[in-house]
Amino acid sequence: MDSKIRACVEHIYRAECYDKNGNLKWVEEFPNLVVTEGRNKYLDATLKTGLSSPAWYVGLKGTGTVDPGDTLASHSGWSEINPYSGNRPAWTPGTIASGSVDNSGSKASFSINSSTTVYGAFLCSAATGTSGTLLGAGDFGSSRAVESGDTLNVTITCSISAS
Repeated sequence: MDSKIRACVEHIYRAECYDKNGNLKWVEEFPNLVVTEGRNKYLDATLKTGLSSPAWYVGLKGTGTVDPGDTLASHSGWSEINPYSGNRPAWTPGTIASGSVDNSGSKASFSINSSTTVYGAFLCSAATGTSGTLLGAGDFGSSRAVESGDTLNVTITCSISAS
């Protein structure tokens, strides 16, 4: 009998795009890859440094493939896109329950100011630049168009489950 309990770290993203009149244009839900740097951060914060209240931010991803070895400073298979002004919006988690937490009460919101194609999203520890930690990134099922005047809201659910 195998008595090992395994833990699985998972992030599920939900992106909702609204046009300038507030009409829902599309919804995309997708998993992401929790990269090695992100898994190391989970272990560090839980078992070593005990980070009390880290700040996390949501970014938008261009075309390309996420690799487990990607970091915020080095992700040569894909690029960040920013068809919005300002910094990456904060990911503000709600209450942790049943091994899960999300930002559904305070979605990361992007006010789109230039038309482009969005391929996915990512979660990192820096509001700007590449000096932080990349927790994970993922792709939509298919690329999605956004237009100037749209609002893109992103909810991320982070879970650790036992199997």
